[in-house]
Amino acid sequence: MSPNASTTPANTTPVRAMLVLGTRPEAIKLAPVARAMAASPHFQPLVVTTGQHREMLQQMLELLQVEAKFELDVMRERQELAKLTARLVEGLGEVVHAERPDLVIVQGDTTSALTGALAAFYEHIPVAHVEAGLRTGVLDNPFPEELNRRLIGRIARWHFAPTPRAAGHLTAEGVPAAEVFVTGNTVIDNLLWVLGQGAGRDHFRTDLRRVLVTLHRRENQGDKMRAMGKALRRLADRGDVEIVLPLHKSPAVREALLPELSDHPGIRIVEPLGYLDFSATLAGCDLVLTDSGGIQEEAPTLGKPALVLRTTTERPEAVEAGAAQLVGTEPQVILDAAMRLLDDEEAYRSMAKAGNPFGDGHATDRILAQLAEDFGVDAAAAPAPRPLAVPRPKGPGAYSTA
Repeated sequence: MSPNASTTPANTTPVRAMLVLGTRPEAIKLAPVARAMAASPHFQPLVVTTGQHREMLQQMLELLQVEAKFELDVMRERQELAKLTARLVEGLGEVVHAERPDLVIVQGDTTSALTGALAAFYEHIPVAHVEAGLRTGVLDNPFPEELNRRLIGRIARWHFAPTPRAAGHLTAEGVPAAEVFVTGNTVIDNLLWVLGQGAGRDHFRTDLRRVLVTLHRRENQGDKMRAMGKALRRLADRGDVEIVLPLHKSPAVREALLPELSDHPGIRIVEPLGYLDFSATLAGCDLVLTDSGGIQEEAPTLGKPALVLRTTTERPEAVEAGAAQLVGTEPQVILDAAMRLLDDEEAYRSMAKAGNPFGDGHATDRILAQLAEDFGVDAAAAPAPRPLAVPRPKGPGAYSTA
């Protein structure tokens, strides 16, 4: 698809790129791409927000210096996935049809990402997938993200994989190698940008051992999450630990965790933190317990050991590098793993110094360079992005605790 620069005139018309985002993680990971495109004469970013995490997005986009051109309003309380998907396909389809961008960029594995790719496909617009190739190998875990990213992998023209392993998943599934590009993860680009701004407030208040916890996964909700809440309470009973838990807006998450944790003096439950405050709090913690995906990528950059409270992970690179541990959802296992890291200095130091297998802060440069080449943009004056170097795995990793 790339034109031959020696025979093809350079394209001087800016490439109109529609970036679809609806959740906080999508905003975080597409923000550096949107900022770089807005600053370049070769690209015109058209940011569309779907409203999937509407309350979390509005202020954050302003802080991240990203301007949304289109805003959809599709969310309904406790909305079923089928209805959300239908609303998003219809709404995004109308925007894509009216704007006719040169490409649509989606990120990750949310319903917004899947429906953005579908809307583009229906209008014969090529799709670029940022953070492509993540897999657990279990179709319904995480649900529905594993299916979403596999489906996007069948639609996309550009697959921007964060790691060689992710790229290998794609080629093993039949994606042409010429369409797969290892870039690192844009979440690292944005984290380093934010910390460089010097903004954000650390929400820890003491000099005790600082533990940052995030829980929200659909497959963990209900009895599993209530049991994990009990484990967190027992961890706080040590007396030398301060736990900060930014509580997800999901009613199911709040119903599971608040009865277990709200009255413990060692546990601070706060409303969802803005990205700047969350980054500062992550930088200030000693240990992370999470069922999130993105934090598994951010924590190693800052030398923060991460315990992953899931039975599967699509980011085994962090486990293999020794920066994260997949501990599952059993309360006693979670408690034992956290206690070990808090009490065993050697074990803690080993994880903290493992390094980050997910990138070096230059993923955005690589993405824009590839798109510029494929659209025939004259970007010869821009420096070529340096090759990606990632830490070598220390041992065998695993997708699952099973």
